Amino acid sequence: MAVAGIISAIVVGLIIGALGRLVVPGKQNIPIWLTLVIGIVAALVGTAIARGANLAETDGIDWVEILIQVVLAALAVAAVAGFYGRRHINR
Repeated sequence: MAVAGIISAIVVGLIIGALGRLVVPGKQNIPIWLTLVIGIVAALVGTAIARGANLAETDGIDWVEILIQVVLAALAVAAVAGFYGRRHINR
């Protein structure tokens, strides 16, 4: 993977993390940096899933790949918010 590919993955991941956080209802008591890290990981995993299912190579915008990434980010944000919030309340 070239440097440009890594930089674009990070930028897409930041956007995916923000979208994932917006999709989850209610307030998430996690820092924004953690949301962004979740987004980067969700973008990379979502791309791998889409490529594995032969859904990543389309003409134009890869809507299915983006949907997979956002769903993964939303699930991860919800899971981490539940764990992170519980951990900091019990201190």
